[in-house]
Amino acid sequence: MSSLQPVRGTHDLIGEGQRRHAHVVDTARRIAGLYGFDEWSTPIFEDTRVFARSLGDTSDVVSKEMYSFEDRGGESLTLRPEGTAGVCRALVTNGLTQSLPQKVFYAGPMFRYERPQKGRYRQFHQIGAELIGAAEALADAEVIAMGRDILKALGIADDTVVELNTLGDTESRAAWRAALVAYFTEFKDQLSDDSRARLERNPLRILDSKAPQDRALVADAPLIGAFLTDEARTFWDDLRSALDVLGVPFRENPGIVRGLDYYGHTTFEFVTEKLGTQGTVLAGGRYDGLVAEMGGPRTPAIGWAGGIERLALLLDSAPAAPRPVAVVPLGEGASGAAVTLLQALRAHGVRAEIAYRGNAKRRMERANRIGATHAVLIGDDEVARGVAQVKALDEGSQNELALDAVAPYLAGAVGC
Repeated sequence: MSSLQPVRGTHDLIGEGQRRHAHVVDTARRIAGLYGFDEWSTPIFEDTRVFARSLGDTSDVVSKEMYSFEDRGGESLTLRPEGTAGVCRALVTNGLTQSLPQKVFYAGPMFRYERPQKGRYRQFHQIGAELIGAAEALADAEVIAMGRDILKALGIADDTVVELNTLGDTESRAAWRAALVAYFTEFKDQLSDDSRARLERNPLRILDSKAPQDRALVADAPLIGAFLTDEARTFWDDLRSALDVLGVPFRENPGIVRGLDYYGHTTFEFVTEKLGTQGTVLAGGRYDGLVAEMGGPRTPAIGWAGGIERLALLLDSAPAAPRPVAVVPLGEGASGAAVTLLQALRAHGVRAEIAYRGNAKRRMERANRIGATHAVLIGDDEVARGVAQVKALDEGSQNELALDAVAPYLAGAVGC
């Protein structure tokens, strides 16, 4: 019988991979906290309507990629393909629409049935941020700036560029939509099958097509700039001015429409050339109608999500695993004192390990193998005198310390 393997499109996080993953999440959580964002955790699966209603039935996520199933009670449930819809559902469910704005950070697994590629999995992980209840362009700029600061803290901001676009307000999009329908109808026979199906239902999605024949037509399609209302143009101008004040460089890209149907006004992507075709590492936009889709009042909101796997690939190196202290009892009589010292070290914040078996030589070999900074040796004589031998393994020096002094000494030595 062959050994079991991870399901296609999933992967294990172990060792360096897990340290990279955790570093991205911990860094994002810290920066989000500086901006006043609190962390929420929503269920990994939801009522299918949470996603089918909010993402739009013309989006690829709903039409092709969702993992949906019927449970034993006959309810249709879906593994979450993204985080925003669940956050908006939680806002309404928990009665928080009267306590705005809400600043939400999240991190966790998402699920989409798509072809696995470098940095793209069927179970993947995202960090995300949602600022719900703020209608001002400054809110959009601040959320984008927070994303930039997370990338800076990870040391990868110089590898990315912010691309920015506007989808205007409802009136702007209606006029643009009509122009797009008229334009693409002229070339209907040249469109891909997917884009022909979208022509009447959601022509904006054609702009996001990757099909070569569609890309050639998209290059000459009408741009929304010509259809912006005065109000939408003012919002667009205010956003760019706020980003300038916040020191966030960007380049305008009228081709950014994003793949989900709920976006309006601001859309943006942090892109890199270091990951081949999977160049978007963090992206989002404004979605003023999504809370209403969940049964709440119409509520302005802006947010983004970043792929942890892709961000981890951009890191120059993984954070080093913390080095432990090894406690080495020399004889059975010293085991009790060694265990007591082991717990004292941990109480002082020191990562500490003990070998469960073997003679002194083998236990010291294990201390070296696990990369211990120090070895604490305790024999019967040390127990009788209330001391321990503390050996710095990198330098080879050794000190004798009172047992109650070992933990505070090593906490200072290893920087706890």
